[in-house]
Amino acid sequence: MTFSTLKRKIEEENRRFNPSWTDKYLFILPPGPNAKPKCLLCNECVAVLKDYNVWRHHTEKHATFRTNFPEGSHEMAAKIQSLTASYNRSCTTMKQTCTAQERATAASLRVSWILAKKNRPFTESETVKDCMLAVVDKVLTDDKVKKSVTSAIKQVPLSDTSNIRRVDILVTDVFETLLKELRKADNMAVAVDESTDRTDTAQLCMYVRFFDGNVFKEELLGLLPLDGQTTGEILFEKISSFFDDNDLDMKLVITDGDPSMAGKVSGLAARWSAVAPQMTTLHCIVHQTVLCAKLSDYFEKTMDNVMAIINFIRSTSSLQHRIFHKALERFCDLKEEITAFLLRSKLKRAETYLTQILDDNFMADVCFLCDIFRHLNHTCQVLDLKIREIFWRPLRMGAFQVNLDIFTTDLGTGRMLHFPTLRKCISSTLQITDVMTGFIARLKENFTSRLDRLVLPTDVMSFAKNPFTAATHQDLSTKAKQVVPSIDEGKFILELVDMQSSQAMAHSNGPARFCPLAQYGSSYTCESSFSHMNMIKNSSRCSLTDSTLNHCLRIALTSFEPNIHALVQNKRCHFSY
Repeated sequence: MTFSTLKRKIEEENRRFNPSWTDKYLFILPPGPNAKPKCLLCNECVAVLKDYNVWRHHTEKHATFRTNFPEGSHEMAAKIQSLTASYNRSCTTMKQTCTAQERATAASLRVSWILAKKNRPFTESETVKDCMLAVVDKVLTDDKVKKSVTSAIKQVPLSDTSNIRRVDILVTDVFETLLKELRKADNMAVAVDESTDRTDTAQLCMYVRFFDGNVFKEELLGLLPLDGQTTGEILFEKISSFFDDNDLDMKLVITDGDPSMAGKVSGLAARWSAVAPQMTTLHCIVHQTVLCAKLSDYFEKTMDNVMAIINFIRSTSSLQHRIFHKALERFCDLKEEITAFLLRSKLKRAETYLTQILDDNFMADVCFLCDIFRHLNHTCQVLDLKIREIFWRPLRMGAFQVNLDIFTTDLGTGRMLHFPTLRKCISSTLQITDVMTGFIARLKENFTSRLDRLVLPTDVMSFAKNPFTAATHQDLSTKAKQVVPSIDEGKFILELVDMQSSQAMAHSNGPARFCPLAQYGSSYTCESSFSHMNMIKNSSRCSLTDSTLNHCLRIALTSFEPNIHALVQNKRCHFSY
């Protein structure tokens, strides 16, 4: 028998506080799971719940007590009652103070959350406190109540530095929630895009879409600052480090239209596919200037000239800067105003731009691009609706390919039913050019090549719409194998039989619960995130660090809510004033 088996362990002896110790030795047990007996005379605690330890402390440190207060006497009972009452009062005061601090901290967290949701500066938290005090002063008439409420508001920590700390705590909480759900997800889709902020720092935006077992969720995965070049290799290393640091799997689906990401050999998509061979990619169709450059040198020059005119006007007129929201559409709608502006301008460049805008052929090209990109943008927005099943995407993309044939015919007949801007602009002396019809033809080829990996068998799409259809199990498993080569056909067939035999599933929330992950149709989500980024890091907040920018953007875009009560109770944030 070893010594370790004979050694007594205090935690195994289940020692408990004896209430008689209060009358015998003036000890009390404070509240709490790991509380130790405390002496009412000196407030010291004993380490072990043992009669001998309590007796020794009392006899050695308070030997004169029993001389002044004999055991069993009325004086001793009165003294013990007085000491106990005093201790209980002090505990109540401490509890009330702590509760007031917790309420103030919870209020501070909530204010910081709301301000970050609204993309407001950190310094506005102090303005919020001033507004609350002003409202209380004017609304409340009872002086006693007013004094109490005013005192409580003043104790809420709402300085700009406190606001920054609160935002950091809140972001950590919601990001941890996101990571927990992602680690449980079977698969996920990621949209990736890159842009620059106000200080010309390249920022890589990553959005993630996943199924949490009940609904599809779409969240900002991260905003990663990029130093120096933004090659495919650098992007991949940055994303790979992010996934490793957060214990995430890189078997994802990505979409984007940036050349450094779409490269077949060294681009991000190619490097990521080497790590996750089952991954499919879809390049974004939302970048208008990229499409023009790729599909037509002629229209690339047209787009460059349009953007040069717009940038010239925006740099010289604050009014025009505000009204140019959608470049091509606004350019066509404001042709007369732009012409008048250029006529009034005394700058030499204005003459060159005026010559271009008065050229009917140039304006016809601009109106054509305006109409065709309006159709493209509509398709992108439809593809990126947050609640869309996977079978919707190939169907909608196929419909757009048919639309391109209709557009070609429409231009050929000269009716221009689908080109209203061009129809208003074009005159009898101008004709539909081969460049326009050729652009649509090349657009269709480009669109087809982008979507060739998204073609799903009809049976699979029918099953995605309704898993309770009467298709044969073997046919469905064969089709599923074509889409997901790694699938276990035997297991798939058995699960399919169970699903189709379940009446509960048949009357549940419909096909969305059984539908595979929906892929991103474009980087439209990332583009909208960059708009928020520019609102946060504006000309007045250029000193924001990359980390703080990431935090503010996450709060502004997340659908998760922080558990403020748990943050306060767990002391995740320090009480401060």
